[in-house]
Amino acid sequence: MTPDDKEDRRFRLSFMEGVLPIARGQVPAEIIAGLTLAALAIPEVMGYTKISGTPVVTGLYTILIPMALFALFGSSRHLVVGADSATAAILAAGLVGLAATGSEEYVALAAILALMAAGFLLLARVIGLGFMADFLSRTVLIGFLTGVGIQVALGEVSGMLGLAGGGHGTVQKIWNDLQQLQELNLYSAGIAAAVLVVIAGSKRISKKIPGALIAVIGMIVLSWALELEQHVHVLGSVPGGLPRIGIPDVNWSWQLIGTLTPTAFAMFVVILAQSAATSRAYAARYNERFSEDTDLTGLALANIGAGLSGTFVVNGSPTKTQMVDSAGGRTQLSLLITTVIVLLVLLFLTAPLAYMPEAVLSAVVFLIGIDLIDMAGMRKIYAERRSEFWVALITTLMVVFVGVEQGIILAIVLSLVDHTRRGYRPTNVLLRRIGAGAWRANPVASGVQAEPGLIVYRFTHSMYYANSQQLSEEVTRLVATADPPARWLCLDASAVDDVDFTAAETLRSLYAALAERGVRLVVAEVQDDVRLASRYRLRELIGERFFFDSIDDVIKAYRVEGGGNNRE
Repeated sequence: MTPDDKEDRRFRLSFMEGVLPIARGQVPAEIIAGLTLAALAIPEVMGYTKISGTPVVTGLYTILIPMALFALFGSSRHLVVGADSATAAILAAGLVGLAATGSEEYVALAAILALMAAGFLLLARVIGLGFMADFLSRTVLIGFLTGVGIQVALGEVSGMLGLAGGGHGTVQKIWNDLQQLQELNLYSAGIAAAVLVVIAGSKRISKKIPGALIAVIGMIVLSWALELEQHVHVLGSVPGGLPRIGIPDVNWSWQLIGTLTPTAFAMFVVILAQSAATSRAYAARYNERFSEDTDLTGLALANIGAGLSGTFVVNGSPTKTQMVDSAGGRTQLSLLITTVIVLLVLLFLTAPLAYMPEAVLSAVVFLIGIDLIDMAGMRKIYAERRSEFWVALITTLMVVFVGVEQGIILAIVLSLVDHTRRGYRPTNVLLRRIGAGAWRANPVASGVQAEPGLIVYRFTHSMYYANSQQLSEEVTRLVATADPPARWLCLDASAVDDVDFTAAETLRSLYAALAERGVRLVVAEVQDDVRLASRYRLRELIGERFFFDSIDDVIKAYRVEGGGNNRE
């Protein structure tokens, strides 16, 4: 680890990493993206309050102080933090029986859960759990976002058609929609169709036109002018005012903390996995870097802000992130614009929101889901790497049919399995000189020798318990089938960055087995880190003089010994 790496691992509070640098010409797009997010997220987060069981205004609070804190102290330039359906559902399930839904005590308990989730996030930052994002490959990220897109789009069908909907899970929701088709509300369907046409049409003209913003404002005006609330469901009255800042007012006790801990930990797992997956997906899309650890700090501060401002837990949101991305936002400046808009709405503009038909929101979110579905990416994976396509497809199906959080956990597991599979059966090679200082890699099955009686075997992965058997089998087979008979076998360790205890024991056994055959085991190009970290007395066993800095040194030593003197 370099000094810079050590510095990056320290717990330090970063500021505006997700905003700066920003090109002056990008600012108008950020403003439009912020306005668009405000227009779309305000009704959406109010919908999440129905899931969480908290008052409608608490939804607006999730995109005020919490969103601003992450925008200022997070690292990702794209991740949007706000209310999320998964954590809202966990919240509601965890508070069943503890307080009356929507009561002041219930809201206070929801705020405590946000603070506890923040505590887990800070602990994860201190012990370095941000590395989990490294185990999310681009393959599973494409599958994850595609699954989220399908789930989101199908979940909005009932809202666009004016149906009651209901049910848990994508399949049950669609089944309920099919059973309720006779209750189709033509007004809702017409409004949704108009919104879809406006947004899709504006995109065809120019992606810079904020079609969603135009559709939302236009439908609010039409709903007010034509009194559409008589025919369709609208959002209804929304109270205004700023949140009260302070510690949640409850009877604190260790029993209460113990009761809430499992729910807070479940929220933490979803926040960690979903936020990391979304940040990594958009960083990969734009070939940018971000710090998982800095994002953990930003998420923790956002949830502290949520707990102190009387609202519920916030999370990295794939749908809101896609909203900003589709509107042209490329930095956290758009989120700061959104918080300013929400502040103005809370102070002066809650009344017009009451006229928004719910079908408008459903249509907008439906298109967001469609945008998340990456069929081009899935086709590319299928064409280039068939095995990875099945991993992506399984991740997609898990998200659609089981849930987002389960899909993310599966994505991490599948990424780890894929990584382990590659390391479990590394493609090792034999080296043969093709010129002065030049070597060519050949398949192990070729049995080629660097010199008559000298085999140079390169192991191409770290040596650990899972692949040590392959090491033993390949070396044993090479010596047994060598023609002419092997006298030295050189283990080229240039690609080996670690040797665990099991692999070290395998090397000891190989040394003894080769010695019985009269074959000298030598080692070349051991990395310095491996020399320091893997202290298994192998140098004492093999002999210090049979550890070489390069393969050329091995050749020279082999020639000096006459190719036949294989004993010390």
